[in-house]
Amino acid sequence: MNLSIIIVNWNSAAYTAACVASIRTAALGLQYEIIVVDNASSDESVERLRLVPDIRLVLSPANLGFARANNLGYQHCSGDVLLFLNPDTNVQGSAITRMYSALLSSDRVGVVGCRLLNSDQSLQTSCVQAFPTILNQITDIEALKVCFPEVRIWGISSLFREETCMVPVEVVSGACLMIRRKVFDDVELFSTDYFMYCEDVDLCYKVAAAGYQIGYIGDAMVVHHGGQSSKQARKSSFADVMGREAIRTFFAKWKGPLYARIYTCSMFVTAVVRLALLGLLPPSLLGKDQAGAAASRRKWRSILSWSLGREHWIQQLGCAVQNAAQSTVAKVG
Repeated sequence: MNLSIIIVNWNSAAYTAACVASIRTAALGLQYEIIVVDNASSDESVERLRLVPDIRLVLSPANLGFARANNLGYQHCSGDVLLFLNPDTNVQGSAITRMYSALLSSDRVGVVGCRLLNSDQSLQTSCVQAFPTILNQITDIEALKVCFPEVRIWGISSLFREETCMVPVEVVSGACLMIRRKVFDDVELFSTDYFMYCEDVDLCYKVAAAGYQIGYIGDAMVVHHGGQSSKQARKSSFADVMGREAIRTFFAKWKGPLYARIYTCSMFVTAVVRLALLGLLPPSLLGKDQAGAAASRRKWRSILSWSLGREHWIQQLGCAVQNAAQSTVAKVG
C-alpha cells in the first residue's frame, strides 16, 4: 500500500463525505486507503459515514481529541506514507500525487504540506509558519503578516513566492500533512499533550529535531473551510482559549516552565492593550465593522480570563479526555 489517508470526523459527516470524494481524483496513480475515525460524534455522523463507499470506518467510544484520534487511525492503516487530512477540506487537482512525489524525492524529507485556501479561494497564511516564540505570538496579526511576509519571525515568506519546487519551512498545517510512516514511528506519533491545536507544530518540531526536512509544495492546493468542529464547541471562547493553551503547553514542553509563564504574562499584556484599543478607537480605524469589533472584544476578554487562570473548563476537559483515553485503551486491551 502506497498511502494511508486518515481523517478524523466529529459531527462533520457532510464535509467528510465531500472530502473523500475529492480524494479520488487527487490521488490518481496511487494505491491508497482511507481511514475515517469518528471521534464519538453526537449527531448522525456514523449512520451517514457508513454509506460512504471505499472507506474504513473506525469508531472511537469517546472524543479523544485530534492527536489521539489520529493515532487511533494510524493503528488501523498499512501505508508506507501517511496523509493526515481534516474533514473540512477539498483536495484540488492532483495535489496528493504531487505531495507524495515530493516526499519521496529525498530520504532527507520527512514531512510535506501544501498550499491551503479559504472557502473564498483566498490564501490561508497559517498553512506554513515558524516554530512558536513569544515574539511571533504577540505579533500574530494577519494584516501585518500579509503586508510584511518576508519578516522571518513568521516563517511565511515561501507563500508569497512563485515556487514550483518544494521549499524548506519549519511547520506545515495539520489540516493536510503528509509524513513517512517510518518517521512518524521514529518520533512516536502525534503527542497526546494536546487536545486540539499545536499537534502539527509539535510533530514538525520532533521531525526537525530527528534530522528530517519539512517541505512546502506551493503548487499542491487544498481548500480548507476551517474550524468546522471547533465552531460546534459549546463554549464560544473555545478556539481562542484552546489555541493559547496549546501554545503554552508547547512552550512548557520544549522551552521550559519559565518560558511558558512569560508567554502567559505576555498574553495578559497583549489582551489588555487590544481591549484598550477596541474601547478607545472606532471600529473603522481598526478595519472592522461593529460585529467584528464585538467579536474581537469577546475574543480578547476570553484570552485575558485565560491568562489569569479563570478558564477552569480547560483543566476539566483535559481530565475528561485523559479518562476517556484510558477507558478506550482498556477496552481495546
